Amino acid sequence: MFYRPENGHGLPHNPFNAIVSPRPIGWISTRGAGGAENLAPYSFFNAVAYEPPQVMFASTSAKEDRGDTKDSVANIRETGVFCVNIVEFGARDAMNETSGPWAKEEDEFSKAGVERADCTEIACSRVASAPANLECRVRQIVKLEGANNFAVFGEVVGVHIREDCLVDGIFDVTRFNPLARMGYRDYAVVRDVFALKRPGEA
Repeated sequence: MFYRPENGHGLPHNPFNAIVSPRPIGWISTRGAGGAENLAPYSFFNAVAYEPPQVMFASTSAKEDRGDTKDSVANIRETGVFCVNIVEFGARDAMNETSGPWAKEEDEFSKAGVERADCTEIACSRVASAPANLECRVRQIVKLEGANNFAVFGEVVGVHIREDCLVDGIFDVTRFNPLARMGYRDYAVVRDVFALKRPGEA
């Protein structure tokens, strides 16, 4: 099968995000200028640089009460900060609850029963029980092709790691089983981990 996206695919559901998978999930927490907090998952998310450490996520839709975007990007435009909370398998239901099209005044931490803690370097809450949290200051918000597509790039200025996830100085993902996004309504969980040496490595 071959198709040009501009002409449609002819399938019952768009296969694009199923093809590009699994994708890590950035559970993004923000606080608006007025103090309202938001927590929402984004699967167009990844780390993009080491020095300084930087991450990105993309928002691809809009809400009527936010104009051309959603709560996360709207809050980031106001404050310039956000926190990435790593999603473990055990938090899958709470994460899914925060994905709803809730009003901008709705506090997803409370709605989903997620315990919050203060960030250290930025004025924002984080998911207290997350395996890790990345506190970020925005470096760029890039308008992408399409009416509501924005990529947000942030520099990581603070990192929280849950103590039980550190084993002999290594951040051990088998201790919490990261959740990943597939296509359609599908998710995956990381349970099997193996190592490979790059050519030329000692």
